[in-house]
Amino acid sequence: MPYRKYRPIEERVEVPLTGRRWPANRIEAAPLWVPVDLRDGNQALAEPMDTPRKRRMFDLLTGMGYKEIEVGYPSASQTDYDFVRHLAEKGDVPDDVTVVVFTPARRDLIERTIASIEGLPRTVVHLYTATAPVWREVVLGRGRDEVHAMIRKAAASVARLASDSTRFQFSPEVFNLTEPDFVLEICDGLTELWDASPDRPVIHNLPATVEAATPNVYADQIEYMHRNLSRRDSVILSVHPHNDRGTGVACAELAVLAGAQRVEGCLFGNGERTGNVDLVTLALNLYAQGVDPMIDFSDIDRVREVVEHCNRLPVHPRHPYGGDLVYTAFSGTHQDAISKGLARHAGGHWEVPYLPIDPADVGRTYEAVIRVNSQSGKGGIAHLLKTGYGLDLPARLRADFSQVVQRATDASGREATPEDLWELFTATYLTPGHVGKVDLGAWSATHDTFTCALGGASGTGPLDALTRVLARAGIEVEILGHTEHATTTGQDSPAAAYAECRVNGATWWGAGQDTCVLTASVRAVLSAVNRSLAPVRPSP
Repeated sequence: MPYRKYRPIEERVEVPLTGRRWPANRIEAAPLWVPVDLRDGNQALAEPMDTPRKRRMFDLLTGMGYKEIEVGYPSASQTDYDFVRHLAEKGDVPDDVTVVVFTPARRDLIERTIASIEGLPRTVVHLYTATAPVWREVVLGRGRDEVHAMIRKAAASVARLASDSTRFQFSPEVFNLTEPDFVLEICDGLTELWDASPDRPVIHNLPATVEAATPNVYADQIEYMHRNLSRRDSVILSVHPHNDRGTGVACAELAVLAGAQRVEGCLFGNGERTGNVDLVTLALNLYAQGVDPMIDFSDIDRVREVVEHCNRLPVHPRHPYGGDLVYTAFSGTHQDAISKGLARHAGGHWEVPYLPIDPADVGRTYEAVIRVNSQSGKGGIAHLLKTGYGLDLPARLRADFSQVVQRATDASGREATPEDLWELFTATYLTPGHVGKVDLGAWSATHDTFTCALGGASGTGPLDALTRVLARAGIEVEILGHTEHATTTGQDSPAAAYAECRVNGATWWGAGQDTCVLTASVRAVLSAVNRSLAPVRPSP
C-alpha cells in the first residue's frame, strides 16, 4: 500500500502548545451538550427527515434535557426552512431551550437564515467557513486574507440583521488542520465585532471536521485556544469532533479536559462519513464515572427506537450502552462473573464484573444480561434457570447440564433461550423421574421405610430405604449428594430436589419437582436411575 503519499499531522499544521496541562485535569461536570442530529446528522441521511420526523426528534431531545439544539440549515433546503418556521409558529419550544440555526458566510443565505428564526425567543446563528489551507485553495480559491475578510463581512451582516435575543457562533471548519495563529486571529476579531460579554457570550466552535491525528493532538490544539483567546470569560469554547479515525469520543473527552465547555454531536454518532461524535457514549461515559451527565437516558431503548425511526438507520447491536447486545454475555467466563456479581450486589456502589453500569439504570432488565449459545458456560445457564424458574442447581449439576446444553447448541447452531433451557432441563432431568424403565408405581414412606410396587425396605431414612428396594430389584444405587429448596415463596411453593447417584458403578444426576419435598426427592433419585438405563452419557 502506498503509505508514503500521506503526511503526518506535524507536517501539515503547527501545534505550538508546550507545557500542556490537560493530562492532569479531571472531568467533574458535564459540558453543555448540543445535539446536531437535525442539521449535521440530517445532512448525512440518504432520506433527509421531513417535518414530522424532525419534530419527533426535537421532542425527544427536549424531553431528554438538551438545552441547546441545532435544528437545521434553513438556507440549504425548503424542508429545513419550513421546520424552523414550524417551531416559530407553533410557539411551543420549551422556555429553557435555545434553537440554533446554521449558515455559510454568504449574505443572501444569512438573510434567509435570519428570516427563518423570526418569532423564536432564544436563538443562536451559527456561521461557518472552511479555513484550512487545502480548503482555502481547492474549495474557496481564496488566500488567507481574503477568507478572513469574507468571514468578517458575513459576521457583520449577521450582527446587523439579528435581533437582540440572538447570540452568535462561529466555526472555522477544519479547525484541526488550520494554522493556530489564523484561527486565533479570526476568533478574537469576531469576539470584538460581536461585542461579546459574560452575559452574552459568543460561541467559538472548533471542529475536527476530518480527523487527522491522535486525540492528544486535538487536545493540545484546544488547550492552545483556551489559553490564548481574548476576553475568555465572554467566550464559550465548543468542539465538534468527527470520527474519521474512530476516535471521536476520545477527542471530545480530551478536548473537555483541555478547556472545552460545549460539545456538539449526534445521538448514536450519525453523521457524514464515519459520523459525528456520539453523545450517548459521551454522556454515559461520564455517568459511569459518577458524574451527572444532565441528560436522561433512563429509557435508552425508547431513545434508540425514535432515532432509528427518524434516521431510518439501525443502531448497531454492539453500540456502547444502547445496542441490543451490550449488556449480554455469551461467554461462559463472563456469565459466571456477572452471575456472581449480581448475586453479591446489595445496593451502594456498582461493582459487577463486565457491566460498567447497572443495566436497570437505562431501562434494561437483567434477563437480557446473560444469554446462552455454544460458547456459554455453566454459570450463565444456572443464572437463567434461577432467575426464570427458581432452580438453584448444585455446582456439579451445573457442570453436568452445561454439557447437555453444549451438545444441543452445537447441534442447532443457535442461541438457547431461557424457555429452551427449561425444556431441555425438564426433558433431561425431570421427565425421567416420572417416565422410564423403572416405575415405582404407587408408593408410601415413613421416616425410615419405603414401600412401592417393587417391594419394601427399611433404612436410616426414606431415601436410604428406597435404595435398598432398588438393590433388591438388581439396581445398585448410592446417593452421593442430595439437596432441595423451594422455587418460590409461600406455603404452596414447589420444591426442587437434586440427587447425585452412583448407579451400577457410574455417576448420574437426577432432579425432581413437587409441592412435597419427599416426592421431589424420590423423583430425583428415580430420575438418576432411569437416566442410567437410557442411551445418554453419564456424568464424568
